[in-house]
Parts: sequence; C-alpha cells; structure tokens
Amino acid sequence: MEVSRLGDSLSERVRMNVQTPLRLLELAGMNLLRDEASAIAALEFLPTELFPPLFMEAFYGRHRETLTAMVQAWPFVRLPLGGLMNVPHMGTLKAVLDGLNALLAQKVHPRRCKLRVLDLRNTGQYFWSMWSGDKDHVSSGSLMAPVTEDSSRKEHAMAPLEVFIELCLSEAAMDECLLYLLLWVARRKDSIHLCCKKLKIESMPIESTVQFLSMMPLDCLQEVQVNCTWQLATLARFAPFLGQMSNVQRLLFSPLHVSPSEEQEEQQQQMDQFTSQFLRLHHLRDLYLETPSFLQGRLDQMLRCLKTPLDTLSITHFLLMESDLTYLSQCPNISQLKSLDLSGIKLTNFNPKLLKDLLENVAATIQELGLDECGIMDSQLEAILPALSHCSQLSSFSIRGNPLSMAIIEKLLCHTDGLPSLTEEFYPAPQESYGSQGTLHVGRLAKLKAELIEIMRTLGRPRIIWLSSSPCLHCGDDTFYHMELVTYHCNKRPPRL
Repeated sequence: MEVSRLGDSLSERVRMNVQTPLRLLELAGMNLLRDEASAIAALEFLPTELFPPLFMEAFYGRHRETLTAMVQAWPFVRLPLGGLMNVPHMGTLKAVLDGLNALLAQKVHPRRCKLRVLDLRNTGQYFWSMWSGDKDHVSSGSLMAPVTEDSSRKEHAMAPLEVFIELCLSEAAMDECLLYLLLWVARRKDSIHLCCKKLKIESMPIESTVQFLSMMPLDCLQEVQVNCTWQLATLARFAPFLGQMSNVQRLLFSPLHVSPSEEQEEQQQQMDQFTSQFLRLHHLRDLYLETPSFLQGRLDQMLRCLKTPLDTLSITHFLLMESDLTYLSQCPNISQLKSLDLSGIKLTNFNPKLLKDLLENVAATIQELGLDECGIMDSQLEAILPALSHCSQLSSFSIRGNPLSMAIIEKLLCHTDGLPSLTEEFYPAPQESYGSQGTLHVGRLAKLKAELIEIMRTLGRPRIIWLSSSPCLHCGDDTFYHMELVTYHCNKRPPRL
C-alpha cells in the first residue's frame, strides 16, 4: 500500500516540548487520553477543532478504543488517514476499520458523524498540519470548513463509504495490512466502494499479482505502471485484468521480452491476448512501452486496437522494422500527439521519408519530441528539417547520442529558430569534437561552442541549448550524458526616439 510519508507529527512536537512549548489545545488532548473511557464519553461534546489533534495523539499513542470511537463521531466528510501513516501498523488500522464496521452497521449515522470517505492515499498532510497548528495565518473560518473534495456528496444513511488508496505491489510492500484491508473491503462490497486510481507493480511474481488484482475493482484505475521485466507469456496472463481497467488513461510498461523457446504460433496467440484488450480502453491517452520486442513487425496490430487518439506515445529501445515505422507514420490515432519518444530505436538504415511523414502527421500538435540514440545521420536529419520546422507547438526536442556534424547542427538551429515555444533543446556534441579514437577533445568542444553562440547571435533570438558528449566525458558511460550549456542572451537596445 503506497501511503504518504509523515511530516512533523504532533508526537514529535511533544518530544521536543523543551524547544517548542505545547499549546493548550495539545495539553488538553494529552490530558483527555490519560483516561480513555472519559475521552470516549466526551466525544459527543468535544469541539470540532479538538478532533484532529486528539485523533493524531490517539493514533501515535495507539489508543485503539479511542480511535474506534472517534471514527464513529468524525465531524468531517473525509478522514485522510494516509497522511498519518508512514509505516502501516496493523493495530491502529484495525481500530479504524472497527470504527467503520460499527458505523456501517447503524441504520442512521450518529448526530455528529459526517464521514463518507476514508483516504489512504499520499494526501492529507495539509489537513493534519493545519489542525495541529503548524500552518500560520489560517482563519478560524477555514479551520471550521469541511473538506471540500467530497463535500458536495449527498449524505444519507445508505450511501456506500468510499475508500481511496494507491497501491504499489511489490514483494517488499506486501505486508499484512494491505491484505487485511483488501479482504475487509471484499466482504463489504455492498457498503464499501474501493477506489484505486494509481497502481504500480514492482518485482511482484505474476501469481501474487493475479491474486491481488482479483480482489480489486479495476474500473477506477487511471494510471498503471509495471516496473517488472515481463515475458510475453506473463503479459498474456495480465491481459484479462488490463481489459477491466476501462477508465485507465496512462499505461507504462518496463522491458517486455519474448522467450526464445516460444513457438511462433504461441507468441502470436499471446500477442493477440494482450493487444485485443486495447479495444476496451476507451480513455487511454498516454502509452509507454520499453523494449517491447514482441512488437517487432507487429506494431500495427496494437495501434489498430486503439480506440481514441493518444496524447503521448513512447516506444523505446527495440528493433523497429520498416513496416512498423511505415504504419506509425500513417496511424490516425497518433495524429494529435503532444509527446513522442522513439529513443533507442535504430533508424540509420531507414528511408528518412518515413520519419518526415511521421513528423508531418503530428506537426500541428507535437510539443515534446525525443530521438535520442537513434543512429540518425546528417543526411537523414537534413531530410526531416523542413517537417521539423513546421512543428509550431514544439517546446522540447532531444536528439542526443546521434553522430551529427557541426554543419548539420547549424542547419538544425536555423530551421528551428522560428519555433516560438521551443525552450528545451538537447543536442549531441558535434562529431568534430572527437578524435580518431572517439575521445572527446575539450578544447575542440569549447571552440565549437563559441561558434554555436555566434550562430545564435546571427539568428538574433535568445536561446539556450545543451550539448551532450557520449560516452560521458567524466565517467565513460554511454547512458549518462555530460551536459554542456550553450546560451545566448539577446541584448538589443531599444531604438532611440
């Protein structure tokens, strides 16, 4: 369960009372909790402003009976419990859920209770810090106001309680708290609505992943990130769950591979299982695929299943075939792309017209373009410069790690000079910066930087570009670039009247 990290808690402030004197409000809460029976009896008459600090003290002091009673009298629509949980504790979680059990069993809510939402997400710090006095200049009116996120929800006795959560499924995070919570929700489907908008899967065996996904309502998910190195067969097992994520907007998959032992027919069947699920994803806007080797020669099969135009498409680090790039350049569902990343896809031997057609297809909307380490040569870049110059919305362009000459980088600067939104430019150090053994010469690079500044001065527009050496000048790593800043500030004086 992914929950927030705790800020400055009330308990920490209590331990530091020599430096920070306790307020009367805090002292009153501490005194009240010395006798839990008295604290519970006083809840009906407790001022609203005492509830959050008293709840915090009960939570960190693990006063379970008081927590259970406070949940049943909670005077706010939302209980942002995630803002208090650094490491989930089974005892305090059970105490809160016991309070909810008692609340759900009642046909009519207690007089003071307005609770409709249990929030276990990475939120709520402001709520707790505000009520514990950590925020300055907060008016009494804002302190008394209910949480606005869900305040418009119609309140009635039979309305389901909503539980918001963000999940990170990994072997390290699979503690008993998460399992207990999911089982608790599963047994109360008629009175509890679990809403998980973000899901991460990290180093989790597929058997365990399937177990947890089977217990979750998946139609609330909006973002799914898989940080595992999955084989195509594993992806096929995940596919039926993907199809249930009907409202997902953002999908991210780390390296995806095909097992060399699999037969061609078996691979195709698994591919069909995965790509067919995209027919159900009517809200998908952003798609990220890293090293999807199973898509080689079959990219069209997946793209044809897209039901809506994408805003972001990132397909990186795999061997694209010319037929794949041909279909990509014509695909109607990418004609409105705002971000395109093809980094790590070797384009050296491809007809540059295909990349030109692709840029023309997205020219009206593209804002971010990544072509790092694509093996693009001078002649190929020159062929696409006219199309690139028509990408009027382009704000970020990266073409690092490609063997480009100083002459073509000068042409690139000229063709992109008229793009009004372009503010982030990442280029490779010119090939003239390197010696015969591929070693970067600092002196040569400095001279070329001066020439680039002169080119920008001639063009007459303020500009900042970054040059990246590969391998890195300092560590020799091909992946991490040493960034050299090249900047020109236009200092034109206004004409004299």
